[in-house]
Amino acid sequence: MKRLVTTLFATLLCAGQANAQSGPDYRARDVSDEVIYFVLPDRFENGDSKNDKGFLKGNRLTTGFDPADKGFFHGGDFKGLKARLPYLQKLGITALWIAPIFQNKAVQGPVGQESAGYHGYWVTDFTRPDAHLGTEAEFEALVSAAHSLGMKVYIDIITNHTADVIRYKEGDAAKYTYRSRADYPYSRKGGLAGAPVNPGFAGDQDSSTANFAKLIDPAYAYTPYVPPAERSVKVPAWLNDPVFYHNRGDSTFTGEDSRFGDFSGLDDLFTEHPRVREGMIEIYKGWIERTKIDGYRIDTARHVDSGFWQAFIPAIQTSAIAQGLPNFALFGEVYRTSPDSGYIAQYTRRDHLPAVLDFAFQAAVRDVLGKGKGTVVLAEMFDGDVLYEGGEAVARRLPTFLGNHDMGRFSTLLKEDHPDIAGSELLARVMLGHAMLLTLRGAPVIYYGDEQGFVGDGGDQAAREDMFPSRVASYNDNALIGTAATTASSNFDENHPLFRAIASLSAIRRAQPALLGGAQIVRDYAQTPGLFSVSRFDPATGAEVFIAFNTAGHPIDVNSTIGTAATHLEALSGPCPAAVTAPGSVRVALPAFGWMVCRAIESPRK
Repeated sequence: MKRLVTTLFATLLCAGQANAQSGPDYRARDVSDEVIYFVLPDRFENGDSKNDKGFLKGNRLTTGFDPADKGFFHGGDFKGLKARLPYLQKLGITALWIAPIFQNKAVQGPVGQESAGYHGYWVTDFTRPDAHLGTEAEFEALVSAAHSLGMKVYIDIITNHTADVIRYKEGDAAKYTYRSRADYPYSRKGGLAGAPVNPGFAGDQDSSTANFAKLIDPAYAYTPYVPPAERSVKVPAWLNDPVFYHNRGDSTFTGEDSRFGDFSGLDDLFTEHPRVREGMIEIYKGWIERTKIDGYRIDTARHVDSGFWQAFIPAIQTSAIAQGLPNFALFGEVYRTSPDSGYIAQYTRRDHLPAVLDFAFQAAVRDVLGKGKGTVVLAEMFDGDVLYEGGEAVARRLPTFLGNHDMGRFSTLLKEDHPDIAGSELLARVMLGHAMLLTLRGAPVIYYGDEQGFVGDGGDQAAREDMFPSRVASYNDNALIGTAATTASSNFDENHPLFRAIASLSAIRRAQPALLGGAQIVRDYAQTPGLFSVSRFDPATGAEVFIAFNTAGHPIDVNSTIGTAATHLEALSGPCPAAVTAPGSVRVALPAFGWMVCRAIESPRK
């Protein structure tokens, strides 16, 4: 298998490396043109140790800082990320997606189970950066530096919830179990037998100001209260009023409570309320106006009502256009672990999200590279592109990915599927996954550290390793792929085989318009592991790029269909044949987990 990886890498290097696209026209690039890098700034690089504790005093349960604990702040910040932009440029990155930067509750959780808000999803102040990461001026300097290199900057945002601040008087006794609208209607205090409250309130389906003016008492399910020490902790100030939250208990992520329940105990915003909608629009318009960022990834989008998105999305798009950002990216997280395009596509239709993270793509690639399923899975997933609002054209703009900070790294998922896999084979499979990611339709997302061969122990905290020297024992004992290094040392190796592979494929992608926003048609696939081939087409000229993959652990030598006008092929990556075997047919000979990216050449007609 070592020889296999060496052969694949040698053929891929012939394309060479190139810097990320630069120049003053970065705002003109369509979202489908980007190569996105998703990073948790706390885990990337420490550029200023003075902010490690967020300027808080006390032990780790006050400051949130403990670099030896995977659940606490480690010291990465905006300055560190800014210093490493040249590294990302060499990787071929054209857009940064940064985990939430807003001020978080430093520490929360039951006694003995505390962890910190290093990840950014426990927001208390939506109007300023978390002090552990830096100041707004330092964030603006990061954005400016990225823009000067032609990189866009996206930030992760949350509209579904805030940090866990609100308590329920009955909560401990009831274990914060979800209380439904049928058993605990808005019209009765504490259940059906309770006293009448909120007279005239017509329910959460009427989001008019007049209707919600009648929702006065939030104690219809539980009796919410804010501990005295935290009564003014949230910013803007309106967020401190429990009436703007659902207050129904913890979500089980199914049925009604998926939308109205508290996400892992976090305070669930009443997004049907017009004041909440107005407030969230104001917050996120402000970040665009002040910092000139280029896009938002929307956390937990499926847990928010569709009416919220129908108000929020056009307001944010209008604000972005007013700031000279015609290609402002907006994509929602609709978590799913099956290659079912229909489920996530509904959010582009009913909710009017411009795009969603392509969880169907992720699941399909894992199925064929991890679970041994036939490449028909990929074909069927791409068949679902017509289901998105706007059809296949919108599908080409979806951010695609292999793994992330929640489910775990792609390498980790493959290792779960093959517990005894050798490191060399795992590297080959991961490299093939990235070849698919960077050549098939969509805007590819690289999860930070994947380019350095990180292999975590699982999802969530276990998938959020440090790029700078780590002090977390459970990170440092991981066997990385493609390197003898561990996370105990700094991992910014530009000669790592995955770094070089991603950089080379990114350069090929930028040089071929067909691989950016070009249409894609599936050519051939199988019910078993093996061939999967597609053609992509230059939007302006119609020129064809033929791409083939071998998902099997053995070589293949088979025929595939190709455009009938093609006579010869130019190798962009992999062992492309010099010519077709007949009009409409090409021979595909690939090693185990190999690929080819070939520019089809048409001979002049006689």
